[in-house]
Amino acid sequence: MALFPALPQPHHLDVDRQDSAQRVAYEARVHQARAWAKTHAIQPSATDAFRVGLLLIDMQNTFCTPGYELYVAGRSGVGAAEDVQRTAAFIYRHVGRITQVVATLDTHQAVQIFHSLFFVDAEGQHPPPYTTVSVGDLEAGRWRFNAPLAPSIGLHPDDAQAHVLHYARTLEARGKYALTIWPYHAMLGSHGHALAPAIEDALFFHGAARHTQADLRLKGRHPLTEHYSALGPEVAVDEQGGALATLDDDLIRHLLAFDALLIAGEAQSHCVAWTVEDLRLAIERHQPDFAQRVYLLDDATSPVVVPGADYTDQAEAAFVRFAQAGMHRVRTTTPWADWPGPVGAQARR
Repeated sequence: MALFPALPQPHHLDVDRQDSAQRVAYEARVHQARAWAKTHAIQPSATDAFRVGLLLIDMQNTFCTPGYELYVAGRSGVGAAEDVQRTAAFIYRHVGRITQVVATLDTHQAVQIFHSLFFVDAEGQHPPPYTTVSVGDLEAGRWRFNAPLAPSIGLHPDDAQAHVLHYARTLEARGKYALTIWPYHAMLGSHGHALAPAIEDALFFHGAARHTQADLRLKGRHPLTEHYSALGPEVAVDEQGGALATLDDDLIRHLLAFDALLIAGEAQSHCVAWTVEDLRLAIERHQPDFAQRVYLLDDATSPVVVPGADYTDQAEAAFVRFAQAGMHRVRTTTPWADWPGPVGAQARR
């Protein structure tokens, strides 16, 4: 049986709206979604013979709404805002095709290794946003752990200082991005932490129309490691070999259980690229033929471009590697019948 045909955008929804204070009218939306499902004969997700997962990575105000803390503008200046619009429109067009949406939420507090408060110089000043904290900087004492924070993370100041040096050395040895001081962002409980309004609305509508709900996953709360990837930490062990965080095997199993997995989100150069890389490694270990079932939505993700750093080329290089591994690069506006691989085959039946 062919996948459900593409649908028009529901007339009562405005995916172009980017007001972060926008509230979803939940009760009204349920009635609208159920009426939409009846009109278009959309069945519950549990009946899907071909299960399509949509993984949305960190499509939150902090990254996606202009004026927020770490807005992913890309080179165009409107990157993430347009990604949100295209992604929301894509969900509405394919409500009957998408079995479940899995959405990750970057989740932080002030005292984390990539925030300014974590470090001081010899005068007690904190590094400004977008500062790179290199191994050389730490060895030379240019930046040190902010000792008064030690009780809040359960470490002695000397142990915390040893950890940051171990951390920077591990990133360098593994070929990861150097430790960067990011603006305070995705702060737990804040407006920035919330899903971008058009995405929240689309997920709620999808769930009501298909008698299911999105799977929301928090990531990034550990104070001593970054967590670009939704599947695992940047640095997994401390200087003593103790575990900081581990791969999320439960999420990996969940994603690999779909018949096709579509991926979008922010930022292409960081959280998306690192998540897909961890997924690629998991696929190699557990299900080598699954790579051909992964679809990267090229026009629904943007790279980080900030003062002094443009990661566009790194993002593109990562996506080229993923395509070489067998994953598909597609656009949200391309008819599914024109997609390669199993999705295209199903849509053409």
